[in-house]
Amino acid sequence: MNAKKLTQLAMLTGIALIIFVLELQIPNPFPIPGIKLGLANIITVYAVYHYRPREVMIVVFARIFLAALFSGNMMALAYSFTGSMLCLGGMLPLRKIIDENHLWIASVIGAVLHNIGQISVAILLTGAPGLIAYLPFLLVSGCFAGAFTGVCAQIITERVRYHFVQNSVPEQTVRK
Repeated sequence: MNAKKLTQLAMLTGIALIIFVLELQIPNPFPIPGIKLGLANIITVYAVYHYRPREVMIVVFARIFLAALFSGNMMALAYSFTGSMLCLGGMLPLRKIIDENHLWIASVIGAVLHNIGQISVAILLTGAPGLIAYLPFLLVSGCFAGAFTGVCAQIITERVRYHFVQNSVPEQTVRK
């Protein structure tokens, strides 16, 4: 990996962390714990469509680890890691099927997979299979949050594409 690519990935990770920290400052309007917008996932969705799988995983896992440190909640590491593994496992193949103009759809599917991963970990760690009743609430909120973050990522993608065209810089597509 060259220095330019490493710098780009570090910048994406930094932006995602800043968004995460800012989102921590927003009071949760929902009485159900675990429901949040997940605004840092805007960067993840963007990265899925513009970087190689290994590079996306570096950004996501660095963000998850550093976010757990910044928030002081290392228990969140298990939930976020498992949810992200499932999310990336679904979204990375989807980018071959769902084009960049509809990446919000992949984001919704990724959010649903993330919630399934999180509830699975919660059931395993607590030994309370009754937590599965919580899944429908997570899935509904995940669909809304995934759609929102996906639309935001789509807007960013369009603006980046416009920037490259306006400045006559050839846009590189590195998805493989």
